[in-house]
This record gives sequence, C-alpha cells and structure tokens, in this order.
Amino acid sequence: MLHIAQAEYLLLLLLIPFFFLGYWWYRKGQKARAAKLGDPELVAKLMPGVSQAKGWLKVTFFSLAFLFFVLGLARPQLGARLQERETSGVEIMIALDVSNSMLAQDYSPNRLERAKLAISRLVDKLVGDRIGLVIFAGESFVQLPITTDYVSAKAFLNSIEPGSIPIQGTATADALMTAARSFSTQSEKSRAIILISDGEDHEGNVLETAETIAAEGIRIYCVGVGSAKGEPIPMGGDMLRDKDGNIVVTRLDEKTLREIASAGNGEYVRAAAGEFGLNPIIDNIRSIEASKFKSVVFEDFDEQYMYFFGIALLFFILEMLVGSRRNRRQLFKEEESE
Repeated sequence: MLHIAQAEYLLLLLLIPFFFLGYWWYRKGQKARAAKLGDPELVAKLMPGVSQAKGWLKVTFFSLAFLFFVLGLARPQLGARLQERETSGVEIMIALDVSNSMLAQDYSPNRLERAKLAISRLVDKLVGDRIGLVIFAGESFVQLPITTDYVSAKAFLNSIEPGSIPIQGTATADALMTAARSFSTQSEKSRAIILISDGEDHEGNVLETAETIAAEGIRIYCVGVGSAKGEPIPMGGDMLRDKDGNIVVTRLDEKTLREIASAGNGEYVRAAAGEFGLNPIIDNIRSIEASKFKSVVFEDFDEQYMYFFGIALLFFILEMLVGSRRNRRQLFKEEESE
C-alpha cells in the first residue's frame, strides 16, 4: 500500500508546465532579437552551432529531475506488511452529562469544562485500554466509538458543549444503555461505564437499567459533579430562570448516583476541586481481569524518497551534460553538403 507522508509538496508539480512555457517564451524572444539583425535564415546560417532541439532536451531533463525531486520531498512510503497486534486492557465507556445544569460554576470554569479536563488527563494515562464516549442530556448518542486512538478521543472530547444535545433533560437510563451497547465483542469481563453527572432530573427506570447492565458483567461507576447547596446556571449573560421568573438552582443529587453505582456493582466518587475522582475509579477498574484485544494494522512503513532523489540527481546530471550546441560531426556534414 502506497502512502504519501507529505502530500502537500505535490503541489509543486504544477510548476512543470511553466518550465516549458518559459523556455518557449525565451526562444520566441531570441528569434525576435535575431530578426532585428537581418534575414532570419541568414542569421541562422551565421550561427550554425546553435541547436534548438538540445534546448528542449535540457528543459525536458530538468523537468524530469524536478518531478522526481518533488516526489522525493513528498516522502512516498510502502506498507511492509499487515501486522496483527494484540494488546491487553479494559474497555471504558464514559457517559458524560452535557445538560444545562453542567454549566453551573461551582467548579472552575464550570462543571462541564472541569469534567472534560479530567477525562483528558485520564486519556493521557491509558496504555492499551480502550475508551469510548457517550454524551447525554434529554437523549444520548455515541460521541466516540470504543477505540485505542487516544488522539481522536481528545479531539472529540474538545468538541463537546451543552448545545451538542438540543433536547434538554437528563436521560441517564438511556445514556447507560447506549454505553452498554457500545462495547466491542472482544471483551466480556473487562468492561466498565463511568457516569459523570450532577444526578438531577433522571428520566426512566435508571436503577432497573443499571441492574440489567450489571447482570451482563458491566460495572457502573459514578462521579458526582456539583455541590449540595446548589449553584445558578449561567445562560446568555443572565441566569436560567423558571416559568415564574425565579432563578433555577442546580444541586448535586448524591443519593441517586450512589444508588446507581450500587446497582451497577461499581463505586461512587464525589468530584473535588483538586482530585476529580477518576483516578481512584481507574485504579479500581484496573483490578478487573484484562481482556486481550486483536487488531490488524499496517506496520513498518518503508521510506522510498531516496530512490526518487537518486533518479532526480541522474536527470540533473544529464541536463548539465547536454550542451546548447549541435554535435560537431553533424555540423561538419552540413558544411560539406553546402
């Protein structure tokens, strides 16, 4: 499989037609200047050693040298082989609450951004484990399928905002079920869901859902985000208000989150300003028996640029060896025929 590591250099190939156009313009100018000296045929006879064909040959060699030089700059690579790689680890699906209540500022800068930062730091510590991400408010969907691509995981994480889910609410049961269905078929015992939420406004039979998921061997851990005293929710330069004009205050519902964690055979941790709570959860998850994951990947890309640079050098040398005058043998034959 051919792979171009730096394909942007291929744009330089667009210059090649201009080499021929420039030489044609140069030759046209030469003829115009020669015409001012007198009859063109007579001037040509006075300069019998000049070869127009060799000029075009030099441009052709230079263009070919430039072509292969640019191809070398683009770093063509060949995949040496398909490699089946086996890793060992656990699969973790994170269910992140992105409802408006997560905009409360009892964490800096707010609950949601603090949770995203903690998840990002967690991703940096993963080695061989798989991670996926489900976001939810009034409904849920998979933001990131289960993967070991930690770079993509952080990119998807950074794109999350409350507007990612247009329907408000906190459909926790639906989020847990979505996460449970997102695990791969390669893991059986090493599966865990981390629910990050303030615990408010649950919809559906969340405890029954947690018990059903736990029966499948999936543990559910909960991280409570918020304060018991509550915080208002900033919205558009003001505070979120109810239909009567009163400021809405969002409070952490620890009781419900503890019950979910208990039903899911996991643990509950309350997020603090310093330790968000993911580290002790990960330590617990690592006690789960790890699964072995198999994946087929391309490995050992072989660099090919040196061959293209070598061909380019050859054409540069040929271009320099080609003179601008006719061969002396051919010139003498023309003089004898005259």
